[in-house]
Amino acid sequence: MKALVLMLAVATTVASAQKPRVVVTADPELDDANSLIRYLLYSTDFRTEGLIYASSQFHWKGDGTGKKLSVPNREYSRWGLNLCPCESYRWARDEQFIDVAVATYARAYPNLRVHNPNYPAPAELQSKIRWGNVEFDGDISRDTPGSDLIKALLLDDEPGPVYLLAWGGQSTIARALKSIQLQYSGTPQWPAVYQKVSRKAVLSPAGDQDDTYATYIHPNWPDIGILPAGVGGVPLGYEGQATVSAEDSIYYSTEWTRANISSRGAFGALYRVWGDGKQMVQGDIFDYFGLSGFTAGQLKAKGYIVWTPPRPKGAFLGEGDTFTYLNLIDNGLQRDGWGGRGAGAATAATGQRPLPQITINSYDDLLRLQEMAGARPRPPSPDPDFIPAAQNGFAARLLWSVTPTYAGANHEPKVSVRGSTAISARPGETIRLEGLPSDPDGNAVTVRWWQWREVGTYPGKVRFSNPTALTTSVQVPTDAAQGQTIQLVLEATDNGTPALTSYQRVVVTVTR
Repeated sequence: MKALVLMLAVATTVASAQKPRVVVTADPELDDANSLIRYLLYSTDFRTEGLIYASSQFHWKGDGTGKKLSVPNREYSRWGLNLCPCESYRWARDEQFIDVAVATYARAYPNLRVHNPNYPAPAELQSKIRWGNVEFDGDISRDTPGSDLIKALLLDDEPGPVYLLAWGGQSTIARALKSIQLQYSGTPQWPAVYQKVSRKAVLSPAGDQDDTYATYIHPNWPDIGILPAGVGGVPLGYEGQATVSAEDSIYYSTEWTRANISSRGAFGALYRVWGDGKQMVQGDIFDYFGLSGFTAGQLKAKGYIVWTPPRPKGAFLGEGDTFTYLNLIDNGLQRDGWGGRGAGAATAATGQRPLPQITINSYDDLLRLQEMAGARPRPPSPDPDFIPAAQNGFAARLLWSVTPTYAGANHEPKVSVRGSTAISARPGETIRLEGLPSDPDGNAVTVRWWQWREVGTYPGKVRFSNPTALTTSVQVPTDAAQGQTIQLVLEATDNGTPALTSYQRVVVTVTR
């Protein structure tokens, strides 16, 4: 029995070690709070190392001494406004949105672990909550519990990477890096520490919301990487519905949002939607999202700065930071897909500049989006459409949170391929592929093979002998050059409610 327990403990440790180590830093913008709900429902896929309160140019707490702050060209000084200098800005006196989200998770945890035993215990997540550099916009003048945690993670001896998600400003991350620099710069250990941290830290930011990346991180740590994202993927920011096709607009509608999110227990009640009667901070002239039945003109007459058009009551509002971790979810796409991809592959494959994904954090961001999209849905993209799969996956996990039996909800199918997922092949060679799908609920699973041209480096098309059969074949084109990659994906979707999708990616490298 002791040997069995030891084996199970080792297996659990190995599985945990394979998950990406993630630190979330977030300011109290309502879309951060929404992104945190989806994150917690997908916490099975991460090693959550930190949940840290952060500031940004849109939210800061102040230090309680009466000190005031004003930074030129911020939203509080634009459009004829003169709201600052301020002791604090758009920060509720009793703000604890991370604690509230984790407490809500604790209520749902007994149901969630029925559907997936890998959900972390609520106490474990609670132990990861820290306060970061929240006092002022872009302030990195002192260490905080949040920056100390990040510093310790970057200096520990566990192999990297550590993904640093910046949903607000990056000041807490910047302070951790500055503290490392202050401690080691000029010492014999500095070159090794610099290389270690530069290899280990991976930023995944929702913009540079307090300028600390431009003013400190990049000048002093230019070798720190950024998780590729931002082109394609699933648009979930403010006004995300303005960029999707008519077919996908259902996933942002009042009806779908109410049925699949708002009605789903404690998490559904916490999730912000249009016209829900809530406000981040009382009297906030930028936050009219809780109101319903008013035109933009009527909202302006009430004194609001209408920086995004009002939507019907109950409609999708925004998760502007979710894209920072969607590519870390273990869905088989291997760091690409739902969260977007790097622009280089798309440009090489299509010869065209792809439409970038914009995270809307201000009125200026909205204007840029409308300028690019012409205030109309974006034209068809060469990317596969991941919106249904991502939204249905979220809906399923919300259903788990209120369903105490495994049989009462749907679960993702599993899919793999026979043999290796990394294949070397010569031009003209035929590759035989066999998919191996299964479904834990016994649902029927349909499959589809497709080439992911936007990720591969071979610019041409390949043809599957039968793209909807478990067994198919594909011939490497004769004009494929040595070293080019052909990315093939097996997509498996079940017929449960909601229908759920998993993937298996196969990379063919051309040899001579």
